[in-house]
Amino acid sequence: MNPKKIVLLIALACALAAAYHFDVGQYLNLEYFKTQQEQINQYVTANHLLSLGLFFVIYVAVTALSIPGAALMTLVAGALFGLLEGLILVSFASTLGATLAMLVSRTLLRDSIQNRFSEAFKTVNAGIEKEGALYLFTLRLVPVVPFFVINLVMGLTNMPARTFFWVSQVGMLAGTAVYVNAGTQIANIDSLSGILSPELMGSFVLLGIFPILAKRVMAMIKARQVYKGYDKPKQFDEDLVVLGAGSGGLVTSYIAAMVKAKVTLIEKHEMGGDCLNTGCVPSKAIIRSGKFMADVNRSADLGFRSANVEFSFSDIMKRVERVVKTIEPHDSIERYSDLGVNVVQGEGKITSPYTVEVNGHTISARNIVIATGARPFVPPIKGIDQIDYLTSDNVWNLQQQPERLIVLGGGPIGCELTQSFARLGSQVTQVEMLPRLMIKEDEDVSVAVQERFKQEGVDVRVDHRALEFVIRDGEKILICDHKGSQVEIPFDQVLVAVGRAANTTGFGLEELGIEKTATGTIAVNEYLQTQYPNIYAVGDVVGPYQFTHTSAHQAWYAAVNALFGKFKKFKVDYSVIPWATFTEPEVARVGINEQEAKEQGIDVEVTRFDVAELDRAIADEEAHGFVKVLTAAGKDKILGVTIVGEQAGDLIAEYVLAMKHGIGLNKILGTIHIYPTLAEMNKYAAGEWKKARKPEGLLQWVEAFFRWRRKDQPGATANEPRRYGSLAEAPEAQVENLG
Repeated sequence: MNPKKIVLLIALACALAAAYHFDVGQYLNLEYFKTQQEQINQYVTANHLLSLGLFFVIYVAVTALSIPGAALMTLVAGALFGLLEGLILVSFASTLGATLAMLVSRTLLRDSIQNRFSEAFKTVNAGIEKEGALYLFTLRLVPVVPFFVINLVMGLTNMPARTFFWVSQVGMLAGTAVYVNAGTQIANIDSLSGILSPELMGSFVLLGIFPILAKRVMAMIKARQVYKGYDKPKQFDEDLVVLGAGSGGLVTSYIAAMVKAKVTLIEKHEMGGDCLNTGCVPSKAIIRSGKFMADVNRSADLGFRSANVEFSFSDIMKRVERVVKTIEPHDSIERYSDLGVNVVQGEGKITSPYTVEVNGHTISARNIVIATGARPFVPPIKGIDQIDYLTSDNVWNLQQQPERLIVLGGGPIGCELTQSFARLGSQVTQVEMLPRLMIKEDEDVSVAVQERFKQEGVDVRVDHRALEFVIRDGEKILICDHKGSQVEIPFDQVLVAVGRAANTTGFGLEELGIEKTATGTIAVNEYLQTQYPNIYAVGDVVGPYQFTHTSAHQAWYAAVNALFGKFKKFKVDYSVIPWATFTEPEVARVGINEQEAKEQGIDVEVTRFDVAELDRAIADEEAHGFVKVLTAAGKDKILGVTIVGEQAGDLIAEYVLAMKHGIGLNKILGTIHIYPTLAEMNKYAAGEWKKARKPEGLLQWVEAFFRWRRKDQPGATANEPRRYGSLAEAPEAQVENLG
């Protein structure tokens, strides 16, 4: 070890040992100061300059050694030296002590930590070099993180000591003034009534509101910095401009129009976005047709000797198109125009934080909402450019059914389309590089879906990583790696369904420098704002959940925050987000599942109800699947639910409501559910939870009580025959007498 480090470590250890030995902490509390206040004041009056010097040295030592007590000493400075003198004293002592603490951390720890986490610190140091002073100033001005932690952490970075010193000096000044002023009033407390003095109460009010005011000031400073170089219009054409007419954009526009704001909605393709045209709606239409074919193929289970269906694949696809056309008016230009939205078809581009250009015309807006959605991600697999591959965007253009279809991907989209095409007669091979399908769900869920796929003739290939597409002798072949061996899968067409990528290019984000996350989505804060406070983003372009209903959920927050954020802003709430995969069995979930609870170290109790025991499921020949409820240990509070089975996406709604409003399993158990329905499975799951917690000891006492009562009935005799509720319960010898 470097000799300098050894000397510093020894000095530091000696200083801390001395502080511990002399129990410095006993002097750094308000009670001690109040008991000694009179003597201390007398000493300060008699030895003013010496007192200033001693206090300065002690303050620097306490801060440099990161000993708790700096806040109290700031109050004491106001009590002993008054506002002006105390402020100057503490301001320089705290900054010097903080800088010494930072230098100690740098000397002892920085090299080893930066070497160990070199890649991570490259990013940190790049950020410190770019905006380190502003970041440190924010931390000093808004005391969210304890100052001693800031000192130690900044020592691990490459921030120059002189920058640390002057930024800390300026950043801590306002907070120091508030604390010193509070100290001047604490010195005046000599009775219980003194606590209620206006001066002291005012000081504590300042202490309370200072972080809020400081936060506002920092927001203004950051806003001025980010808007530098852009002229804000004196008046605006619109209150809101929305880019993208998918779920997020439509709901944002709808809310704005309903509150009588002036809003323009820009869409370069089709109204309704992916959900209506290439996602939720067409996929559910083809799923329904596939389900009908599956029912036909199991007609014997429903009491029919045989059932046959003739169909043309092109007719199925025409039906899908018809369904889309039927729903289309809900999202049409005419409907939204009637609602008061100015709908513009064209390619919008954000040209400044306040302007959007479309069709050669510039629109100024007080706020902008980006809702540009996402597109299918196509991985860079060798040879894929030679294949006329399908995605969830263009698969709906098919008019001829693929005979041999590869579906690349085992997520929700891949699974739904795999089963649908297999049920309609395609020979489907599903290729997934991970060990199982639907990897975000629990293993028992994946097993249930995968087993059903195999029963229906799907060739499921998990642990298969696509390496290359080749065309050999006119036949298309996918080459995969399977546990170190190469596997060849011939096919006619391939559907790529490995995920979706956010649409973040081509409409001005690069020019404005709007930040993105590591996953390529737009970076937003808890209010859905980008680094430009008046530019918001919602839906698939943001994440973290790429669902239509989540986009609509975010849209409410974005619209309200954009239009009324000057008065009140709302943090977007992701606490209860449900979703479903519409395979058969259907899979629906809300909250955490078992694997997430394990990863996060959450102690949960798992309750499971087997749908095979449900009367309605048996009658419908759908007696498969399960309900799995995760509750907090020892409580009925619901932390997560997974339902696997018929209509799971509808049945999960009861649990979504329960989690959102804090309803536990006891209340679900006490709620009447219609018999016979699939919804009863929710009540029965709650019953399983209750059954596992029945008080065995108490029940033994109750059983003894009833046994005693049966022997002690007034007028009863030992020979009196027992009355039975049904013939099945009565002994044969007594059946004749029951009439």
